[in-house]
Amino acid sequence: MELRDIEIFLTLAEELHFGRTAERLHVSQARVSQAIAKQERQIGAALFERTSRRVALTPIGTRLYADLGAGYRQITDALQTAADAARGATGALRLGIMGPIAHDIAQVTALFRARHPGCELSFREAHFSDPFGPLRAGDVDVQVTWLPVREPDLTVGPEVLVEPVALAVAVDHLFAGREYVELEDLGDCVLMQPTYSVPDYWLRTLRPERTPSGRPIRFGPRAGTIQEAFAAVAAGLCATPVFAPATRHYPRADIDFIPLRGAEHSHWALVWRTAHETELVRALARTAEDACPVPLTPGAYGPRAVPPAG
Repeated sequence: MELRDIEIFLTLAEELHFGRTAERLHVSQARVSQAIAKQERQIGAALFERTSRRVALTPIGTRLYADLGAGYRQITDALQTAADAARGATGALRLGIMGPIAHDIAQVTALFRARHPGCELSFREAHFSDPFGPLRAGDVDVQVTWLPVREPDLTVGPEVLVEPVALAVAVDHLFAGREYVELEDLGDCVLMQPTYSVPDYWLRTLRPERTPSGRPIRFGPRAGTIQEAFAAVAAGLCATPVFAPATRHYPRADIDFIPLRGAEHSHWALVWRTAHETELVRALARTAEDACPVPLTPGAYGPRAVPPAG
């Protein structure tokens, strides 16, 4: 069985539709039918049940799909590794991360290491106080960064994570214990301000100046790190929106993280300097696309569930 025929079988097993399989693989529908018929002749049994309304795997087809899938991925990964080595995708790659984000994209970095065992992957911490500094200084080659990014010298690559937003309040705050809060409720809060300069488009996304009805939102204490912000929140001086990873990785007994319904989800992507794009950078981007064809969405606020739709 040729590799292309294996790919046709695996794709049809996923799509269960000859037309969509042909479109996805950029071949004719007749080519798909011919490949499946050839495989069924070789095996001596039907792999798919076909009617005018549906296509379904037979028991033998189901078993073949399970057995072939793992082997096919090994073959394609090996071919990709060899191709990347031929193009120079070896050496060292420094990945910039913010907070605990490395944990949430572990499947991307694990797949990259499996595909590129000759590459030394290392991690460098980046901070919201200087979001693009490590990239521009050449301290990291790629960074996992919160979107949007509208910097003319930077390239935005594939998204790897989508997360909801929560509101951090003290445990004795009037909102504490709620199932969720609305964006309109921010008009009844005092929000934390950063001590550092960040792009205006970031602030407008995470920290609006008015509620949806137009009420002004008050701003109070300033903080330069997440721990400074949490100290002010726990003391009852302010509240602050936070990304969901913080609620999972920085749980505190003196802070309640409440789902913020209606807030735009945070999107995270790979970003790199356009003028310093290397084969290793492209290899990581390809790996992210393969590992996360749809960005990961853990969607949890610690023990909390995602808030109901508005």
